[in-house]
Amino acid sequence: MSATLIDLIRHGEPVGGRRYRGRGVDDPLSETGWQQMRHAVGDAAPWTRVLSSPLQRCQAFARELAEHHHLPLEIIPEFAEVGMGEWEGRAHGEIAVSEPERHRAYRNDPVGCRPKGAEPLEAFLDRVVGAYRARLERHPGEHLLIVCHSGTTRAILGEVLGLGPHDWYRTKTDYAGITRIRHGANGPVLECMNRPTLP
Repeated sequence: MSATLIDLIRHGEPVGGRRYRGRGVDDPLSETGWQQMRHAVGDAAPWTRVLSSPLQRCQAFARELAEHHHLPLEIIPEFAEVGMGEWEGRAHGEIAVSEPERHRAYRNDPVGCRPKGAEPLEAFLDRVVGAYRARLERHPGEHLLIVCHSGTTRAILGEVLGLGPHDWYRTKTDYAGITRIRHGANGPVLECMNRPTLP
């Protein structure tokens, strides 16, 4: 059986600037965000289907791309971003000023010092990886595009590379950054990470 290729692309810049959005703040892409996404994929369409987080900063572009290239589109609720509790909607810099100790603790230990009401990373990992494995089983040998978030990408990379949540934040995912994973007979291989355009 041929390998299954997975391309992960993070959404582009959303309206509202840099802030914790999580699952509860559903800002659309800014005009810059749309340009970033369109530049990243260009006119190419090597995929057999498009999968997307339900949040509009992912879903709107996924829908446009799928319709333009006549590709099947599946919205996957489990691919939504990790919940950030009471910090959702708040700017990073504002929290660093108003709650410096909590913000510093979170930056040093994002697993153990979650914002109040935030989704535990273990639970987040379970929902994302469960959905990811299900799609691998359902679409063997295909080339899938997953339009998602930095957290979702980190959880999938953690699963592929054997990294726990404590290690996720050692990776960087830019707006519209593309990561490719090949699932072959000898297991998954990370072929590229955080590229500004398709490999």
